[in-house]
Amino acid sequence: MAARTLRHLILLAALAWGCQALADDGAELVLVVHPDSGITTLSRDEAINIFMGRHRQLPSGITALPVDLAPARAEFYQLLTDKTLAQINSYWARLVFSGRASPPRQAQDAAEVLDIVANSRGAIGYVRRRDLSAGVRPLVGLATWRNLQTASTAP
Repeated sequence: MAARTLRHLILLAALAWGCQALADDGAELVLVVHPDSGITTLSRDEAINIFMGRHRQLPSGITALPVDLAPARAEFYQLLTDKTLAQINSYWARLVFSGRASPPRQAQDAAEVLDIVANSRGAIGYVRRRDLSAGVRPLVGLATWRNLQTASTAP
């Protein structure tokens, strides 16, 4: 009897996990670039360097124009850099004050990010998977990097 109950609990847990994964699919943040940017893949380190102002060019050599989606900014930087929004803001305050770099352009919604990226070869931004449109090239979902990071830090 206990073995049967245990199997039912495991089955219910697996079902709940699967439903959660399906429900979250459209909410995942996805990096997007212009289709003519020359970029087909981007590593996490390359994305960090672009969005943190360390690199001013995309790997293809085109001048980078990173675009932040304001409503998802905290989640994006937490996933990308494992830093809080307060830490990111502090980082940018130092760079701006010293005149070394400017923070990514701010977009108020996904439609604005998609418009900027679709109309600028060097633009790179992020939107929810459910908001993707035909005018941009999706690169990678940030959950992929989070899962790789979790796997690499597991004992």
